[in-house]
Amino acid sequence: MTGYIVGALVPIVFTLLLRSSKKVKKRGVPVDVGGEPGYTIRNSRFPSPVETSWEGISTLAELFEQACKQHADKPLLGTRKLILREVEVTEDGRSFEKVHLGDYEWLTYGKTFETVCDFASGLVQLGHKREERVAIFADTREEWFIALQACFRLNVTVVTIYASLGEEALCHSLNETEVTTVICGNKELKKLVNISGQLDTVTRVICMDDEFPSSANSRWTISSFADVKSVGRASPVDADLPLSADVAVIMYTSGSTGLPKGVMMTHGNVLATVSAVMTIVPGLGSKDVYLAYLPLAHILELAAENLIPAVGGIIGYGTPLTLTDTSNKIKRGTKGDATVLSPTVMAAVPAILDRVHDGVRRKVDAKGGLAKKLFDLAYSRRLSAINGSWFGAWGLEKFLWDFLVFKKVRAVLGGRIRFLLSGGAPLSADTQRFINICLGAPIGQGYGLTETCAGATFSEVDDTSIGRVGSPLPCSFVKLVDWPEGGYLISDSPMPRGEIVVGGPSVTLGYFKNEEKTKEVYK
Repeated sequence: MTGYIVGALVPIVFTLLLRSSKKVKKRGVPVDVGGEPGYTIRNSRFPSPVETSWEGISTLAELFEQACKQHADKPLLGTRKLILREVEVTEDGRSFEKVHLGDYEWLTYGKTFETVCDFASGLVQLGHKREERVAIFADTREEWFIALQACFRLNVTVVTIYASLGEEALCHSLNETEVTTVICGNKELKKLVNISGQLDTVTRVICMDDEFPSSANSRWTISSFADVKSVGRASPVDADLPLSADVAVIMYTSGSTGLPKGVMMTHGNVLATVSAVMTIVPGLGSKDVYLAYLPLAHILELAAENLIPAVGGIIGYGTPLTLTDTSNKIKRGTKGDATVLSPTVMAAVPAILDRVHDGVRRKVDAKGGLAKKLFDLAYSRRLSAINGSWFGAWGLEKFLWDFLVFKKVRAVLGGRIRFLLSGGAPLSADTQRFINICLGAPIGQGYGLTETCAGATFSEVDDTSIGRVGSPLPCSFVKLVDWPEGGYLISDSPMPRGEIVVGGPSVTLGYFKNEEKTKEVYK
């Protein structure tokens, strides 16, 4: 009997001793940066802010060209072939579009670079001048990325606009930046036609789709994306590469609080964030496959799609409505984007992850019986382990639960996810733990702004805590400044509190044509 008691007590005592002796890892360390008084920390692994992770590279154009030369024969961009598009009518009379999509069709790095050069030359042949701005107004797709890189090679500033933006905000964004060329899809072209009388400077429209109304507006020259490439291929133009301090993008915010503001991002700003994120994702490299479906008009996606080619990875395009086998637009019995692509890395917003969490939970609850009991047991055993208990499921037991229970859940996103990046809003503790356990992958939560090129803080791969967004990214300083009106002081106990101020090379120049707001927000 004594032996049984000892056998039961030893793990408990060992766990308690281990917990009491465990040192808290210092991820951020204090630093003096001058300026207004406050409490400032930097990333503990980097004594000074990271500006670039690639020797001799200072712009996004240089980074992309280097990647294409290094990985010329490897696939880079993939888009699924459309097999069938149909409309399903429900019993209550509602209509829903459904698509049957085939395999991914790939462009190599070398072919992508060739296409980028052709499109850049075509822009010049159409009459677009370097000092004029291009707007990209479309959902995330292969052509969006190609157009972006083409503009970078000409040192043409790109104005990014959400495809979902309303007419007033769209009109404001295009007129304020005096855009002369708009690159869009057929759906977005129809929106442009509706406000054509209110657009002051647009003279050229390039449609990413082959079919479009050529007589949409007599004031515009409307060309297809394919035609612009062909013109450029026939009459090539030399690159006019930018400098680090040149403005790469004017990114318009979503406009949730009034008209959207255009944030001016230099090549150096975005490159700093790209370089910093590369240090956070473990082992990011040429074997990684990235599923791109978030809006490229958002800095999180734009940074991610500039990072993946830099490490030799693969980008496969999808949409939120075709992401999984049960997504709204996927025809029943056919496969979603994640199933076909089997990505290893994804960026996500909490709303998408919550949807995956809720969908799996509903299926488990609907099955009931033994299946539900097995899932709940497996989940609670792994949750205990992640929370640090030696009595949770480790080793062989973890392997068995993964094989018997969680393998099916992981198949929802292709079965190979090894790291998820979450940003844009706070992620709930329940969803974070669900991802950790059911997908078997760490999830890094980030905190940042369009104004900081998404750079501010990011949780590291070995940080399993919940409700936190990690330490400063290697490109950022984070300072807390006293905010007496809100009752937040850096002298507060047990931890300093205050208004958050972010510094470093990822902090952007300010708001386009809005000096008053720039002076208010930028210090």
